[in-house]
Amino acid sequence: MQKNLAAQTIVILGTGGTIAGTAAQSADNVGYRAGTLSVQSLIDAVPGLAGYTLEAEQVAQLDSKDMDHATWQRLAQAVDQHLQRAEVQGVVITHGTDTLEETAYFLQRVLAPEKPVLLTAAMRPATALMADGPQNLLDAVAVLGQLAAAGHAGVAAVVAGRIHAAEQVQKAHSYRVDAFRSRDESLIGLVEEGQLRQLGSWPIAQQALGLAHIARPASTWPRVQIVLNHAGADGTVVAALMAQGVDGLVVAGTGNGTLATGLEQALLEAQQQGVRVLRCSRCESGPVIGGNAALPSAGALSAVKARVELLLQLLLA
Repeated sequence: MQKNLAAQTIVILGTGGTIAGTAAQSADNVGYRAGTLSVQSLIDAVPGLAGYTLEAEQVAQLDSKDMDHATWQRLAQAVDQHLQRAEVQGVVITHGTDTLEETAYFLQRVLAPEKPVLLTAAMRPATALMADGPQNLLDAVAVLGQLAAAGHAGVAAVVAGRIHAAEQVQKAHSYRVDAFRSRDESLIGLVEEGQLRQLGSWPIAQQALGLAHIARPASTWPRVQIVLNHAGADGTVVAALMAQGVDGLVVAGTGNGTLATGLEQALLEAQQQGVRVLRCSRCESGPVIGGNAALPSAGALSAVKARVELLLQLLLA
């Protein structure tokens, strides 16, 4: 990729989340309302950002537990529009933690951007005594220029001083400020006092699916749901989803994608009726290898990312 050495501008896109949340009391880290502050106000609250050439745009203002396909569509369009500008080094996205990993994977698969796109977030609201959002935002902006200068491209997450690839990033704790991990322990690097220390390889460039792939109205996108294998699992959930007209199913199996007999049979019947099925593991790490070839493996993707993958495959069909 040919780098544009004149590129100086970093665009920060806001989508809401805890990083933009407020609570009535500074000691309250959980009883807050997400997405109440503008992205510009987040920037203005971090003195260290004054030395950067920044632009801000509010794409959405929501709690990321409510992230939806229409917002993904708008966000992908906004990211692509800004990355096409020669003066833009890359894009930082402020996002809620709950679905950050899904948004990161979606953007990587659709855009496979040729400039860095970094998502950042916070586990504590902006009003907290020790808010983590300002440092995370500063880290993302600081490291983006270094990644661009090194020719690195694609989507990653910068949270709690760690850099995770879009395919790897996973929220692994419900409360701690270092809530994210790389699913197969393949951490890209660390941010230390604003400097990048690279630990792993940057992900190999992918072929972008393109915005045309997701151009149809989001309300008409295929319906893809997730089911879980567990002790006592059977096919009743699959039958209920089939009755509602589901288009795709991701099943999070136990261990190496293993499934209870009744659940497996129901999924095979759904597949015979034209419903696409992907099989992954409910384990925190590792791929589904071999096993039931009749139900395709999602490889090493988590259930939520396998759902994004299957959704995108169905949009292509």
